[in-house]
Amino acid sequence: MTTIEIIGALICLLFLWLEYKAHRWLWPVGAITPLLYIYIFFFSKFYAMMGIQLYYLIASIYGWVCWRKKPTEETEVRIVRLPVQLFWKLLLIVAGLFMLIAWILAMFTDSPVPYGDALTTALSIVAMWMLAKKYAEQWLFWLVSDTISVGLYFWQALYPTSALYMVYAVVSVFGYLKWKRQAADADGKDFR
Repeated sequence: MTTIEIIGALICLLFLWLEYKAHRWLWPVGAITPLLYIYIFFFSKFYAMMGIQLYYLIASIYGWVCWRKKPTEETEVRIVRLPVQLFWKLLLIVAGLFMLIAWILAMFTDSPVPYGDALTTALSIVAMWMLAKKYAEQWLFWLVSDTISVGLYFWQALYPTSALYMVYAVVSVFGYLKWKRQAADADGKDFR
């Protein structure tokens, strides 16, 4: 499994670099990684993270469609800040998803970490949607999810994946700062 895991981690690093650059080719690259990680997470008993890989595949198609708009169109998706009201709604969605996924994992699987798996999955579902909409704060959702994931994957001896998520967590900080600046530059305002 280590070879597949290393290949998956390398492709994920390419995805992360493209995401940091806000480059639309992140979406086709993002469609490749779910296929590898379905296998990896199945054998590691991270069932919710395995299931979210299907969501990532669909979200990659959705993100590609959203980001393919020509720069001359008025409807071009650009990096923006997350409205406060939407932030609270998204947190409620994360909480609801967490409870549902945790219950499913605890009741119907042999997952050794149903609550950690459920929390990272719920955060990731919302963060991926936020990425497709180019909300700068998507990086903060990823930061929380990735930080928790580092420990979970290390505990399950998924060392390359744990290292990958450590890189994800660090890049999330820099990605947020960069996207926040780009959102401020686009509006001509300074956001806090």
